Amino acid sequence: MRTFSKVTTVLLASSLLLAACSDAKEGASSSPAGKTGVSSSPDAKKEKLDLKWTVIADASSQLPSADKDFVKSAIEEKFNVTLKMTYLPLGQDYTNKLNTMIASGDIPDLFYAEGVPSNNYIRDGVARDLTGIVTPEKMPNYFKNWVTEANLKSYQVQSAFKRAPVPYETNYYRTFYIRKDWLDKLNLKMPTNYDELVNVMKAFTFNDPDGNGKNDTYGFTAAGSGTSVSMDFPEFLQNGLVGDTYVDGDQFIDVRSDIRMQNVLTDIKKLLDLKVVDPDWFLNKYGQHFDKAAQGKAGIVIGQGRDLAFDNNPAGLQMKSKQAGQTTADWEPFHPWEKTGTWVETIPGNPFLISSKTSDAKVQRSIEILDWLAGEEGFLLTRYGKEGVHYKRNGKTIEVNQDAYKKDVIDNNNFIEIYGWFTPRKPEVFGLNVVDPKITERDKKIVEKINSYKILPSVGTALTVKEGMDLGAMRKRMNELHIQVVYKDKDASNWPQYRQEIMTKFGGKAIFDNYAELATAAKGKTIKFKAEN
Repeated sequence: MRTFSKVTTVLLASSLLLAACSDAKEGASSSPAGKTGVSSSPDAKKEKLDLKWTVIADASSQLPSADKDFVKSAIEEKFNVTLKMTYLPLGQDYTNKLNTMIASGDIPDLFYAEGVPSNNYIRDGVARDLTGIVTPEKMPNYFKNWVTEANLKSYQVQSAFKRAPVPYETNYYRTFYIRKDWLDKLNLKMPTNYDELVNVMKAFTFNDPDGNGKNDTYGFTAAGSGTSVSMDFPEFLQNGLVGDTYVDGDQFIDVRSDIRMQNVLTDIKKLLDLKVVDPDWFLNKYGQHFDKAAQGKAGIVIGQGRDLAFDNNPAGLQMKSKQAGQTTADWEPFHPWEKTGTWVETIPGNPFLISSKTSDAKVQRSIEILDWLAGEEGFLLTRYGKEGVHYKRNGKTIEVNQDAYKKDVIDNNNFIEIYGWFTPRKPEVFGLNVVDPKITERDKKIVEKINSYKILPSVGTALTVKEGMDLGAMRKRMNELHIQVVYKDKDASNWPQYRQEIMTKFGGKAIFDNYAELATAAKGKTIKFKAEN
């Protein structure tokens, strides 16, 4: 699952940047499917509908004017709709914007949500029951290519079928990235353990790795979004805590509330005292830490995503660094814990929901579009553009036209990624072999390196809460106490009593006992949660 903050209350005021696409109707096209990449649809003969979707998007992506948005044109023509997309990067700003829309009665017909907020929307009657709507009959591509019925069953909360998982990346491309050129300049080797990692952070902070004669670099940066202690800190792994949740023998482990967090928080405080961490890490929203790294302000960062440091990824570290004047930047993956476990296997992540106020006709049309996005035709259009223009196809081989793709997509704020919110970039799901001239030998070595890491088994099922359990309040209090230890307490000795507050007053024990029961069913053996310190 993707590693984002799940906190529902903002500790810091933040400005919201909202970009919405034009509502202008595109003219009908008579081009054959081979030119547009879209086949005709009987929906085009149905009543025209106005649909509003709210989805996530990278901060660097923005929809272009209607005349340049060939994806919007294709969807509107194929399904006879006017589609209005509201989009923001995933995080607290996204949740705040969505909550504001809901509170004002302007509920999107379909929307993406994080796990904890989705529970609240279900509890408050915002989300519609999906029984008879999200089915293999109505969404054959979704079930055939991405999600199983078992996934769906394990994903329900509050005894209701009101959310469904967005297709997720089963390969977990999470890794440390480091400025290899800085290592070379300072005659340092790639760190292979925690002590070496900290020593490199010191050198990157105090030994002028960029050679500009200024004390303006840091060893490490992360994103706390003003709400939480980032799990990017290596002190989690150093203390044997891998991933978010896992099963150790017959014990269910919730990492961030575990008793060993006392040692994690102690070590994080020590690292911060060394002054080797970007001092804005706590305030950084997700994505801003990558921007700082690309600007040459930090030499180590954790990221996930197969192409985060690819040579020609316009939203990635390598390309952004070059654009920021870091001409020698060479971001390379590494991981001191690559042989013992870097993360856990992925389980279904965040869901999509449909408004309980949306008409049956709009529900059906949205579901048809979603299933098209989950199929080969929609996947190709929203990932590689138009056949015959942005790529050519020979059987199962897709060859990208780099110049056309750059002109129509990348130079238009990489807008196509906004429509790709529903599917991970996994052409192998459809048996496709993509030949992309932008993929360099260096890129291939990055993927090979990350794929060599050891990934530990997951709990085996989506983790859902029962009605009456307030996961959001528990996580909010947990995060507040983490921050209390890091920034206010003289040490982490209060963590055991803080943990008991989480377990008792905020219902953590009941929640994790429930998770252990789910894991028991998935693993076929008895799993228990230990709440006592």
